Parts: sequence; C-alpha cells; structure tokens
Amino acid sequence: MAAEVTQILLNAQAVDGSVRKQAEESLKQYQEQNLSSFLLSLAGELANDEKPVESRKLAGLILKNALDAKEQHRKFELVQRWLSLDSAVKAQIKSCILKTLTSHAHDARSTASQVIAKLAGIELPHKQWPELIGALLSNIHQLPAHTKQATLETLGYICEEVSSDVVEQDHVNRILTAVVQGMNASESNNDVRLAATRALYNALGFAQANFSNDMERDYIMRVVCEATLSPEVKIRQAAFECLVAISSTYYEKLAPYIQDIFNITAKAVKEDEEPVALQAIEFWSSICDEEIDILEEYGGDFTGDSDIPCFYFIKQALPVLVPMLLETLLKQEEDQDQDEGAWNIAMAGGTCLGLVARTVGDDIVPLVMPFVEENITKPEWRQREAATYAFGSILEGPSPDKLVPLVNIALNFMLTALMNDPNNHVKDTTAWTLGRMFEFLHGSTVETPIINQANCQQIINVLLQSMKDVPNVAEKACGALYFLAQGYEDMEPTPSPLTPFFQEIVQALLTVSHREDAGESRLRTAAYETLNEVVRCSTDETAPMVMQLVPVIMMELHQTLEAQKLTSDEREKQNEIQGLLCGCLQVIIQKLGSSEQIRYAFMQYADQMMGLFLRVFAIRSATAHEEAMLAIGALAYATGPDFVKYMSEFYKYLEMGLQNFEEYQVCAITVGVVGDICRALEAKILPYCDGIMTQLLKDLSSNQLHRSVKPPIFSCFGDIALAIGEHFEKYLMYAMPMLQSAAELSVHTSGVDDDMTEYTNSLRNGILEAYSGIFQGFKGSPKTQLLMPYAPHVLQFLDSLYMEKDMDEMVSKTAIGVLGDLADTLGSNAGPLIQQSVSSKDFLNECLSSDDHMIKESAEWAKLAITKAISF
Repeated sequence: MAAEVTQILLNAQAVDGSVRKQAEESLKQYQEQNLSSFLLSLAGELANDEKPVESRKLAGLILKNALDAKEQHRKFELVQRWLSLDSAVKAQIKSCILKTLTSHAHDARSTASQVIAKLAGIELPHKQWPELIGALLSNIHQLPAHTKQATLETLGYICEEVSSDVVEQDHVNRILTAVVQGMNASESNNDVRLAATRALYNALGFAQANFSNDMERDYIMRVVCEATLSPEVKIRQAAFECLVAISSTYYEKLAPYIQDIFNITAKAVKEDEEPVALQAIEFWSSICDEEIDILEEYGGDFTGDSDIPCFYFIKQALPVLVPMLLETLLKQEEDQDQDEGAWNIAMAGGTCLGLVARTVGDDIVPLVMPFVEENITKPEWRQREAATYAFGSILEGPSPDKLVPLVNIALNFMLTALMNDPNNHVKDTTAWTLGRMFEFLHGSTVETPIINQANCQQIINVLLQSMKDVPNVAEKACGALYFLAQGYEDMEPTPSPLTPFFQEIVQALLTVSHREDAGESRLRTAAYETLNEVVRCSTDETAPMVMQLVPVIMMELHQTLEAQKLTSDEREKQNEIQGLLCGCLQVIIQKLGSSEQIRYAFMQYADQMMGLFLRVFAIRSATAHEEAMLAIGALAYATGPDFVKYMSEFYKYLEMGLQNFEEYQVCAITVGVVGDICRALEAKILPYCDGIMTQLLKDLSSNQLHRSVKPPIFSCFGDIALAIGEHFEKYLMYAMPMLQSAAELSVHTSGVDDDMTEYTNSLRNGILEAYSGIFQGFKGSPKTQLLMPYAPHVLQFLDSLYMEKDMDEMVSKTAIGVLGDLADTLGSNAGPLIQQSVSSKDFLNECLSSDDHMIKESAEWAKLAITKAISF
C-alpha cells in the first residue's frame, strides 16, 4: 500500500467522482488497518522532493487532520491516539516533516509548518519534543532564504497553537530575536520578512516580559514601525496588523509611540492601498475599544488600584483624527453595501468614527457637524452620503442634550431625502441613520421626545413607502421601524402613538415578506424581526388586531409544510421561512397568552399551533427546530397544566432535542423548554421524568457535548426538583455527585481569560440553581432528611466561592439564595452546620450591604431563614 500512496493521493483529487471515491476508500482502509505505517508514508510523501506537489500537499493535509479536529471530543481522541503511538515511529515522522522545511516547493513547506505546529500543540504541553524550538532556531541565520522563511512561518504557527506557559522564557526570547531580525529592513528577502512579520503577530502574546523591558520594547516597536514602510504591500499590511494586536495587548505601554503611530497611520489612510489603509484605521478602532472598556469599568475615576489607567489617546488625537476619518467617508465604492460582509475604507472610517463618538461623547459633535452641514445638500452623491453617514455614526455616545436639537432639525430633512434622493446609496444610509436616531434618542430614557403626534404620521408614511424600495433600502426602513416600535415599549401614555397605524404597519410588513426579492439584503428576516417587535411592544388596545394575525401566520406555516418536491435552494428558503414563522408565533403566544381579555379566545388555537410545530420537527432543519422549540416553550407557559395533553406526542421530539449533540444550540434550547414545561405542568410532568433525567445525565457525562449546554442542564435539575418535589428522591444519588464534581471544577479558575470567567460564572449559577430547586422542592416534606448528607458539601462550595472573590452579581444573588434555601428546608438541622461554615456570616453581611437591590433582597430573605434555623 505504502508503495502506491502517491497514485492514491493523486486519484483522491481526480475530477472523475468514481476514481476519487475509490481512492478515498483506500486511504480510509489503510488508516484503519495500520495507523503507524499510514502516517509514516504520508510524512515520507510530504518530505520527498521527487514527488508531485499535489500529492505532497494532500499528504500533509491528511496528516494535519489526523492530529486535530474542531470538535473538542474528537480533538481529545486524536491527541490520545498520537501520544500512544510507538515513539520510534513518532520520531521518524517528526524528522521527515522537519526535513520538509528545506524543500524548494512552497506548498510542501507551508503544509509542513502547519503539521509541526499541530504536533507541538500536542507534545510541548506533555513535556515531549523539548528539542523542537532549539532545532528550529539553531542555524536560522545561515539558512537559505526559502528554509528561513518556512522556519519563521513554523515558529509563528507554533505560537498560535500552544499557550505561552509551555514555552520557557529563554526560548521565547530566542524566538522573538529571530523573528525581529527577520523583520528588519536589512533582510533583503521579502518572503522572509513577510513570514517574520506574520510570526511576530502570533508571538505577541508570549512577549509580556519583553514588552515590560523598555529597551526590548523600543526595539520591537521600531522594527514594526519600519516594516509599515516596506515597499512590499503584504509586509506593510502585516506590520499594521501587528500594531493593531499591540494596541489591544499592550495598550498601557503605547504612550511613548503614539505620536509616531499617528503619523504612520495617517499617511497610510491617505495614500496607501486599501488592505493597508484598512488596518491603519483598525488601529484607532482598537484603541477606542480599549478606552471604552476602561472608562466603562472605572467610570473615569482612576485611583491607584485601577489596573490600567486610561491615557485618553483618542481625546488628545481628536482634532487630527476626526478630519482624517471624515475624509475616508468620501471614498465609497459605486457598488458597495450590496453584499453582506462588504468592507471598504469608507465603511471602516465610519465604524471608527462611531467608536470615537462612544469614546469621547459630546466632544465629537462640533468637529463633525460642519462636515455634515457642508456636504448634505451637495449635487455629488458621495458628498451627501458621506454627510449622512457621518451624522448617523455619531448618534451613540454624545448626550441627548447635545444631540436632540440637531436631530430635531435633521429629522424632516432625512425623511424627505429618504423619499426623494435620486441615489440608492444615499437612501440606504439615510434609512440607517433614521434607525440610529430612533434607537438612541427615542424612548422612555430621553426627556425631550423627538417624535410627537405631529410628525409620527409622516415618519410612518415615509418608512412604509420606503419598504417598497429596492431590497437594501427596504431592509434599512424595516430596521428604522423596529427601533421606532421599541422606543414606545416602556412609555406610559397608552394609547401608543403607533396604535392608529397598527393594522397598516402589520399589513405592510407581511407584504414585504412576500416580495419576490425578499431573499436579498436579509429583507425577509428584517421584515419578520420588525413584525415581531411591533407585536411585542404593542398595547392591550391592539390585542384584537394581533389576534387576527394568528390564523394568517398559521396558514402561512401550514403552506410551507405542504410544499412538495423542492430543489435544495427552495428547501433552504422554505426552512428559513418556517423558522421565521415559528419565531413570529412565539412572540404572539407570549403577547396574547398573558393578555387577560383575549387569552381565553386565543387558547382556541393552541391545538392547531401545537400540531403545526410538531410537523416542523418532522423536517430536518436546525433553525426551524430551534424556533419551533422556543414557540412550544412559550405555549407551555401560556397553557399551564393543560399542556399535559400534548406531552405524549411531543415527548419523542423533546428527547430528540436533548440527544442533539451536533446542533448543540437545539440541545440547549430543548433543555430550556424542559424547564418551561416543568413550570407549566408541575407534578404532572412526573411520568416523563425518568426519560428526561436519564437523557440529561447522559448529556452531562458525554465529552461530545458543547460546554455551553452544561449550565442550563444543571439549572434544569432544579426546575424538575421544584416541579416534582420529594419524588426527586430517586435521582439524588445520580444528580448530586455530578453537581459536586462540577462545583469543585468551577471554583479554582484563577488566571483564566474573560470568556472562561464568563463561562465559569454561568456554570456556577447553573449548579446553584439546581441546589436551590432541590432544597425548595423538598421543603415541608418528611424526606428532607435525605438532603442532610449533601448539606456540608453545598456549604463548602459556597465558602470556596466566597473565598475566590470572583463571582459576578448573578452568582452572588443565587448563592446567597441557596444559603437561605438550605436553612429554610433543613431548619434546625442546618443551624450548627451554618455556624461552623467559614464564611457564611461574612458573605451574608456583604450581601446585606450590597448596592444591588436584587442581592440585598435575597440576603434579607436568607437572613430570616438562617436566624430561624439557628434559634431553634
């Protein structure tokens, strides 16, 4: 087999399907029969300069995929599989791949770089292959250019693949030295310089120590800034990408360089090619992001203990930064905006301008308004569009006091432009700007309303008229209407100003959803999102009109289910529409199910709706399944105990959802719906609990399930226990150990990144909600004694959470609640345990004096329960 590997690899890329299929089968068989020999022959193929480049490249690719996978559980299996191979075989494979870095074939070298990085990602954390970095660096100076380039590329990939704590500082220093030397202007080979610049981008996270040393930092910054002036466009782009990464990783070290960086970026924005100019603008967007975060966290009062002070780089650069950004707005492309994901210099400039407005607030207004006033009426469309875009971009950040007077003047002008401007781009941006006005300056928080009885009718007429325009303009008009409706949500004066237009608005949105071209520019989705928002924010007066919508939407859903013999494109469109219609019914159910006067009449439709949702499950489409599941959750909430009549038919789909590891969002939503059903049915859910609990426990013990589904599963244990009370007894021996081991894992997490902290807190919250539901479920039952063995562990968990000092508000509130639940349910038996606990008293006092009224309320309740338990 090894002898024919070249031919099989070439056949696997053949145009002829049957040849290709046979080759793929052979590769699969070879891998299953003799993995060591299979991997060795791939490595040999990749390293052999006599072989065709196509077969070498595919060999490398298969090798890479044999070491890594996207799904966590599969990745884990592949790592274990590699680690258990014979060490002599592994050494041979590694030597072949290292040798490939000297090949003259660029594709082979590049593939080998990626394979080495994947191997490093497996072996370095296990303290294997310690000689790798040394081997790569040993003679980098004497190497021929193509090998030097491949070696630098490899170092970059390794830095991307492994975490900085598995590489010794001495190696980090040597990597950075090699990389920075490769970037130097004295390096004559552009491929080497580019590889080095890209490698630095990946290595920046390793350079903490080097950035803390003034001399080393100065040197790195100088080399990066010089590389932004290279004659080669790709090197300039990569150098600016490094600057962007430095701005977010080492913000606090930038002060000495900021003036030089401004000059470099300004020149690039004005004169350089688009890929470079875009990164130069991105640098300033990134600085805005950093400063917005710092100012939000510390509210502008920097005391000695704030980790990172704000240097107000944006505020200082305003007089030069804003004019530079305004100029980019005039560089629109003729056909921009038409496709999703379009990105050009004008869009980047406008996005950055919006971030600057959020960073500095009122200060930006006087710098932008002259540009708006000067260009808004110019004959050239680019100037009108740029002026409108500039105005729309600064509507979030400055205070309403500063903006409302300007918006009052602009509103009429914008409505006229949206109807009459001859240019599509101008209309598109105008509709977007109106949406921003309604989003940020209309609603219960703004004292002076920008919308009143006098202009409300005109606004609605214009928006409904614009929904007949081309798809991109119609989509933005829907968006503006969405924010218009949302702004009336919390306003007291009922009737809502939208009430007289309700019927007309709903009809217009349904018409949009049926347009032939509704698939373009997200138009159909926007129409339904807006319809949902209009219904969600409607008042009691319009409930009868919402009621008339029910049979209409049900009929549409019914028609999509009847469609026969569809092409794959038609099926995709049909699945999308089904998801949107289920989403719309969910909002209607929530609205009418809670409306006193209409609820009874509305419930006449419940059976038909449930029937439609069950038919949606029979179709393979994850989006439609998610939406149908959410709608059923809403229906369960609205129907209460009556929902039990649907359970026998619905149960199999519930189980399918809980087993759906692949589409983990569907699984997570299904878990949430189990909670809704528990609240609706209470004890009537009992007959289904064995099946549900079995599946949830299976989910938790599987390493295939996405981690984000675990917190809602724990929380669901609490919902089930609350619903069935002491009947939860038979699940305690399974659920409690799982909760305990998860609790232990969730406590020690110091030094992790923000994403992990957020996840850990949601995991803790899920565990605490489970404990809370279990204690409350058993309250007042003769079986409370069954919980006693678990109480010490729960208290220990609360102690350790308190000691870690990294709970968010949500977890603090749930945690103090659990302390109360434990005291409340176990009564005098809990007293001594709570008195022995290390931190209960401190935790309680801290929560009692919290600024957060939810935490305070929970704590006051817990205090009562604890006092009662201790005084027995």
